[in-house]
Amino acid sequence: MSDQTLLTEAFEARAKRREDRRDFFRMIGGAAAVGGAVIFASESNEAIAQTAPSDADVLNFALNLEYLEAQFYYFAAFGTGLPSSLLTGTGTQGAVTGGKQVTFTDPVVAQYAREIAADERAHVEFLRAGLGTSAVAQPAIDIGSSVNGAFSSAARAAGLIGATDSFDPYASDENFLLGAYIFEDVGVTAYKGAAPLLSSKTFLEAAAGILAVEAYHAAIVRTTLYAKGIQTPALIAATDAISNARDSLDGTLDLDQGLTPLSTNPSASNIVPLDSNGIAFSRSAGQVLNIVYLNRAQVSGGGFFPNGVNGTIRASAAN
Repeated sequence: MSDQTLLTEAFEARAKRREDRRDFFRMIGGAAAVGGAVIFASESNEAIAQTAPSDADVLNFALNLEYLEAQFYYFAAFGTGLPSSLLTGTGTQGAVTGGKQVTFTDPVVAQYAREIAADERAHVEFLRAGLGTSAVAQPAIDIGSSVNGAFSSAARAAGLIGATDSFDPYASDENFLLGAYIFEDVGVTAYKGAAPLLSSKTFLEAAAGILAVEAYHAAIVRTTLYAKGIQTPALIAATDAISNARDSLDGTLDLDQGLTPLSTNPSASNIVPLDSNGIAFSRSAGQVLNIVYLNRAQVSGGGFFPNGVNGTIRASAAN
């Protein structure tokens, strides 16, 4: 009987006894290998495609994204980043550029920010605990509001600002929501694309749980933007522009939707981006990196991750 079989049976037994999920997720570590995980990497990424990444590789890729989201929300909600104890690991540890507390005027948005910040920190802690010594360190992250910063580059790519203008996601409730909107839909599609590629049922269950939380977050952000957009239509137009920019970065497939209703019904909304079958979109790791690196080409860093992400899955797709 293989070590993988023994590990799987051990976890199934623990699950039946309803032991704490963190304990058994921590025990399995990154032992399982992923069959066919080259689909999660870009098909054009030959270096990655030669060796299928393990479950640990896939979860470490997710951990990079969780670092980004957690740092953005933590700074916006509390004015500070994650504690240093949550940033160590394998690979080159990097600092966070930018980030500051939002002076919220809408108490509902402020509460959403605090709740999501806590959720994203929990994701970082959970993945780090499960990966153990295999967990990657936080890479360098850019969440600043300078003219040349990642948020400004993303807004410029969407046509929201001019060549010499900047976008500050911490300047107002609405700007914060648009900054969150850039990330949340991408996170949902990333977990959706990764879930079928995990060989461990325990990891799959955990990834599905995180995907569900990210989908709740995305729905909160999209619903709030839509409600505010009824009074300020430019907000809805901005989500469409950001959606189109993401779609232009990740290739030729239509994997994104803004908030403009797809129906001709004037009372319709488009809170949930879905395909014609009512199913959420999926993105490969390469496509996700296209968006967070803000580059259509196959590169290993840029945008929100100036020096790239840590781990074995690092290159964006060539589009």
